[in-house]
Amino acid sequence: MTSFPDNFLWGVATSAYQIEGAVDVDGRGRSIWDTFAHTPGAILHGDTGDIAADHYHRYAEDLDLLVELGIKAYRFSIGWPRVQPDGKGVLNQRGVDFYKRVLDGLAERGVEPIVTLYHWDLPQALEDAGGWPSRDTALRFADYAAKMVDTFGGRAQRWITLNEPWCAAFLGHYEGRFAPGRRDYNEALTAVHHLLLAHGLGVSAIRAAAPSVEIGLTCNFADVVPASSADEPAAHAADMEENRLFLDPVFLGAYPADAPDLLRDPDLVRDGDLAIISTPFDFYGVNYYVREVVAADPSEAHRGWRRVPATGELTSKGDGIAPDGLTAVLERIARDYAPELPIFVTESGAPFNDYIDPEGHVKDPERIEYLAQHLRAAHAAIEAGVDLRGYFVWSLLDNFEWDSGYAMRFGIVFVDYGTQQRIVKSSARWYSEVIRNNELPSAEAELAPSVGD
Repeated sequence: MTSFPDNFLWGVATSAYQIEGAVDVDGRGRSIWDTFAHTPGAILHGDTGDIAADHYHRYAEDLDLLVELGIKAYRFSIGWPRVQPDGKGVLNQRGVDFYKRVLDGLAERGVEPIVTLYHWDLPQALEDAGGWPSRDTALRFADYAAKMVDTFGGRAQRWITLNEPWCAAFLGHYEGRFAPGRRDYNEALTAVHHLLLAHGLGVSAIRAAAPSVEIGLTCNFADVVPASSADEPAAHAADMEENRLFLDPVFLGAYPADAPDLLRDPDLVRDGDLAIISTPFDFYGVNYYVREVVAADPSEAHRGWRRVPATGELTSKGDGIAPDGLTAVLERIARDYAPELPIFVTESGAPFNDYIDPEGHVKDPERIEYLAQHLRAAHAAIEAGVDLRGYFVWSLLDNFEWDSGYAMRFGIVFVDYGTQQRIVKSSARWYSEVIRNNELPSAEAELAPSVGD
C-alpha cells in the first residue's frame, strides 16, 4: 500500500468554457474562445463550447457527484466574460450570482473550492483592444482579480491567478491552435510577459482586497528530453520556453539568460516589472501531462527545435505516458525554485476511448492504470522531500477539449452530450476508494472491477 500524508487534498478540476455552455444567457459577454471556436477550421469537426456539458444549468447535479465520490476539493474557473462582459467596469450580477450558487453549493456539501481566475477565456472586448500583447490587459486582470475576491468574500480561501500561461501565450499567439489564433512569435513573447505581469499585479491586488486568502499560480510543465545526444541543445532551448521561461521570472526575478532578446527590451520589460512578477505567493500549482521528446529543427526559425511523436504507451490523443516525468518535474521545482513553497498537482489526467457498454456502464481500466502510475510518481516525490499537498484529477467531466472539440474524453464522469446524462466511470469509483483510504491499493487490485460497475 502507498499511503499519503494526513490532510492530503484530493480533488478534481474543470474550467468554465469547457463545461458551462450557456454562452449567450444572463448577460454573459463574448470570449476569445467563443470567437475562435466559431472560426471555420479552427476546431475539430467544427465543435464549439456553446453547450458543452451544460454545467451552467446542471451545476447542482455535478456538485452532488463530488459528494457521491467523496471528492474533498473542487478546482474550477470563473468565466471572466460571464462576470465582467467587457473585461472592465461594472460586474454582471447574474453571472456573479451563478458563481455564488456554485460556491455556496460547495460549502453546503463540505467540498473545498479552489478558484482559478483566468483559464484562457479572455473577454473578446479586451482582445479587440489588443489582448495579451497589450500591457493594459494585465492591468485589467488585476482589477478583475480584486473585484472577484472582494465580491465573493469568504466563500473561497484559495485562489489561483492564471492557468497555464505557456498555453495562452504560445498555443494562442504562435502556434495558432488555441484562441485567439495568432501566429506571431514576438506577440507570443509579449503575451508571456504581460501574462506574468498580470499574475504579479493580481497577487498584490488580491492581497489588498483580501489579506487572509491564499494565492497561487498554476503552470504546465513538460519533462523535456532530447531525441539523441546531438539534440541536447534543442532540448535545452525547449526547456527554456516551456519551463524556465515561467519559473525563472516568478521565483528568481529574471528571465533565463538564454531567453529571446525581446524579453530584455526595456520598452517591454519595464523597470520594476520583474519585481512585480516575483511577488511572493502562497502555493504553486503544477499541471503535468507529458514527457516531451525534442529534436533540432533548423527550419524552425524561432525555436530551432520540434517535438518528436511519442512512442510506447499512448493516450487516445497520442501523448506518451511517462509518470516518472511527474516525479522529475516536482523534484526539480522544489529543489531549484521553491524549496519551502507548498505544491499541488492541480491537473493530471488523460483521454482514452471511453464508451457506454451494453449494460450502461463506462469501464476505463486504462485511466485507472494511468492515475495509479501518476499517483505513485507523486508519492515518490513526497518521499524525496517535496512538500506536495494535494492532487487534482483532470477532469471531473468529459468536456470541450479545446482544439480537439469533443473527441477527447478526459473525465472520470462520462457525459452523453446528446442527453447530458452523467455516468460515473470505473476510474471515478477507483479514485473514490483511494480518497476514502488515503492510499493506493496494491497493484494487483487496481484493475479489479469497482463498486457499482
